[in-house]
This record gives sequence, C-alpha cells and structure tokens, in this order.
Amino acid sequence: MRLLAGAAAACVAAGIATAALAQAATFEAVGDTIPRALAAEPGSPERGRSIVVNRDQGGCTLCHEVPGETRFGDIAPSLAGVGARLSVPRLRLRVADSSRVNPATPMPAYYRTEGLTQVAVAYRGKPVLTAQQVEDVVAWLATLKEPK
Repeated sequence: MRLLAGAAAACVAAGIATAALAQAATFEAVGDTIPRALAAEPGSPERGRSIVVNRDQGGCTLCHEVPGETRFGDIAPSLAGVGARLSVPRLRLRVADSSRVNPATPMPAYYRTEGLTQVAVAYRGKPVLTAQQVEDVVAWLATLKEPK
C-alpha cells in the first residue's frame, strides 16, 4: 500500500509541476463516461503520446506499461489494447478523473480541480492537463488496439 501511495504522489508531482494555467475544469460525467469532448479541437494522437511518455507532463509511464517504451512502472494496468477495451467516452473519464470509476485509485485526476487535497497554493483550482491535452491523450489511447 505504501508503494501505491508513493507512486501516486510521484504521478501527481510530475503532473502538478506543469499544471495547466487554465480556468477551473468542468465536465459532465454520465455513468462511467464523459460523452462530450472537453475541447473544440479534435485530439491529436501524436501530441497525446508525447504527453503520456513525458514524465513532466502526464507521467503515465511512472505507473503504466506503455507500448513502445522501455522504462515504465508496473503498479497499474498496461495501456496496451486499452483502445479496444474502452470507448473514447470511457477513456476520457478515466483520464479526467479516474476516481469516478474507482474511488480507491492511485491515479491522479488530470482534469478535476474540486475536492483535491495536498495541492500547492499556486496550483489550486487549475487542472494538471488542459482540456485539449486530455483530448490529445484520449486520441492516442484510442489508437492502442493491440494487446501486448
């Protein structure tokens, strides 16, 4: 359990270091999805992959095995095949606020600003990722159709 807490703190620290300087994040969750895109521009898989593997932005490789990467964590599920297992609206909720799906998740809420604790004053009320960055990450995750 201590390992999970430490990994979650590292994920949050990596994301908070480059917190989005934007308005408060809002979205409408329906069941285990966010049906509507968070940004007007479609997500870019290329930008999304860059965010996922950048430890100072998404920091996803700290916990997840990421296809094409040689250094990654192993406390969270592999991202291989996630685009075949989950729809875009389901992926969007998991990136924006995975605690809506699993309240005990160590994964940080990348697009939630309310109800968070231990957030530095400079970052309070600001999401870790912008709406566009969430859409970019989701666009890349949706391309991951092949299992390991």
